[in-house]
Amino acid sequence: MAASVQRFGAAGRHFIKNLLNTRTFNRTRSTQAVSQVLLNVPETKVTTLDNGLRVASEDSGLTTCTVGLWIDAGSRYENEHNNGTAHFLEHMAFKGTRKRSQLDLELEIENMGAHLNAYTSREQTVYYAKAFSRDLPRAVEILADIIQNSTLGEAEIERERGVILREMQEVETNLQEVVFDYLHATAYQDTPLGRTILGPTENIKYVTINRGDLVEYITTHYKGPRIVLAAAGGVSHNELIDLAKFHFGKLPARYSGEALLPCHFTGNEIRVRDDKMPLAHIAIAVEAVGWSHPDTIPLMVANTLIGNWDRSLGGGMNLSSKLAQMACQGNLCHSFQSFNTCYTDTGLWGLYMVCEAGTVSDMMRFTQLEWMSLCTNVTESEVNRAKNLLKTNMLLHLDGSTPICEDIGRQMLCYSRRIPLHELEARIDVSKCTCRPLT
Repeated sequence: MAASVQRFGAAGRHFIKNLLNTRTFNRTRSTQAVSQVLLNVPETKVTTLDNGLRVASEDSGLTTCTVGLWIDAGSRYENEHNNGTAHFLEHMAFKGTRKRSQLDLELEIENMGAHLNAYTSREQTVYYAKAFSRDLPRAVEILADIIQNSTLGEAEIERERGVILREMQEVETNLQEVVFDYLHATAYQDTPLGRTILGPTENIKYVTINRGDLVEYITTHYKGPRIVLAAAGGVSHNELIDLAKFHFGKLPARYSGEALLPCHFTGNEIRVRDDKMPLAHIAIAVEAVGWSHPDTIPLMVANTLIGNWDRSLGGGMNLSSKLAQMACQGNLCHSFQSFNTCYTDTGLWGLYMVCEAGTVSDMMRFTQLEWMSLCTNVTESEVNRAKNLLKTNMLLHLDGSTPICEDIGRQMLCYSRRIPLHELEARIDVSKCTCRPLT
């Protein structure tokens, strides 16, 4: 066997040399192709109405589109007495308006072949619709109707309390969501970011949140400058502007709510022990930075360096990550995923892992060792690999009108503009994610 390998080595040098040259050429051509794709992405057009509402769209010429309202209002704008109001409003949006009953709304959406949905986060509330491009005017009109003309009937509110309480029970079975709520509670103690999005059970069950709270939340936060009308797919920006002026032009332009208070990070821990559970679900995090901070991109690269891993996905999944190699070879955990959660002025950077009880200590130790290695001995090739993987993931995420619309709306609220993909690629390339000796 050794002889045959030696003969191939003697006979195949020219082949291997040509193969390496071809790979180098292909990598260069691939990089150029990616850059060309980024430059050919349709332009994001932005217009601001007189009342401050921003209209942003990307026309890709599809026969379908996604259009939605991104509102600068989430659970962070609540207090302990009305915590859960933003999420409650999300539920009430589909329970009927002054023009449409709940049944009328559902039938109209189904007859259009459209989808209407909403979600609430700690800093944003989103209502969006997916429809045929020809139905864009009707979709925008429905979105305008549900945020401006919802009846918020007392009977519907009482019925929805039960729905939200059942949702809370379902969330309690999703251990990842439970762990991240605990993480926020200990990281941002006694601040709005430390509260849950759904709110405490007593606020929902014991009529702490009532119709007056819902109306007040709308009149306080649903103002022109705090709203982005975003659309992607087969959309005309000029048509979208006309629709926005007609349906949202009368929204107030002045925001009279309280200024956003800073949420200070507090290092601490929460442990909830249940010996009946077969696995340990753990999140560990450090304080990160807000959306617009210069260190956001370096932290994204570091997050990619740590990577994700899942035992059920096979041995080839992300094994370029050193932590994944340790987890796989040492059977340290069932899965882990790194995260970089950003808010306006702060953030959380860390790792979520699922382990058996006997391997928790080892997995925690290797995680912290890998974090330390990012500060001491990460190589240039590893950094470049993470940058390329980050750019690839960024492009793969923007597949379809809905994630593109989501990206437009979120960036407009966070940055007041949509960062072009070629600019984001350039910022990743020149970001200060370099290896240098510690002095």
